[in-house]
Amino acid sequence: MVEMKVLSSHEEWLKARTKIGGSDASAIVGMNPYKSNVELWKEKAYGIEPVDISDKPYVKYGTEAEPLLRELFKLDYPEYQVCYEENNIWFNDKYPWAHASLDGWLIDQDGRKGIWECKTTNILQSMQKEKWDHRIPDNYYIQVLHYLMVTEFDFVILKAQLKSVYEENVYLQTRHYPIERSEVEEDIKYLIEEESKFWEHVQMKKAPALKLPEI
Repeated sequence: MVEMKVLSSHEEWLKARTKIGGSDASAIVGMNPYKSNVELWKEKAYGIEPVDISDKPYVKYGTEAEPLLRELFKLDYPEYQVCYEENNIWFNDKYPWAHASLDGWLIDQDGRKGIWECKTTNILQSMQKEKWDHRIPDNYYIQVLHYLMVTEFDFVILKAQLKSVYEENVYLQTRHYPIERSEVEEDIKYLIEEESKFWEHVQMKKAPALKLPEI
């Protein structure tokens, strides 16, 4: 059974995120450029608080831009019903180790349900831009697979705003990346297996073998 809860405050929402969330999933499979699976295991197994980055300028920008980009999506894609609740958290009793907090969720004209995910990024190097060419970066791909797993929804639309600054001018490029669940079922199954094994390590307090992203 899939269940969505709306918590009363941001503080309560933070306390409820004790298991594997969407932003954790890529570390488990060695696709997070900022955190290894062993670092994540230490956090989950021993209740170590991750480093708080909420005051970083790029994080603040993304947080404050998200509701504006959600409203723009509504204007650009009126064929979707766009839903959102502050401090939402989703659970699925098939996967008791997991939860999901969504930037939004969609209902299309056929009544199918989808995930709306929003990303903002500041392009500082050409390598960063290449990661967005005709695809989304691996860590974000794993994140939306996790959301599909928990919610059992049919599709994802990821909205990305790529920002670059040149000679004091700000250039913005918006891209939309659709993903159909039917096309990524094998990847979801793989993620379920990897998350389940990782959570066994957490419960046993036994460190998993180190996985790191390819350079």
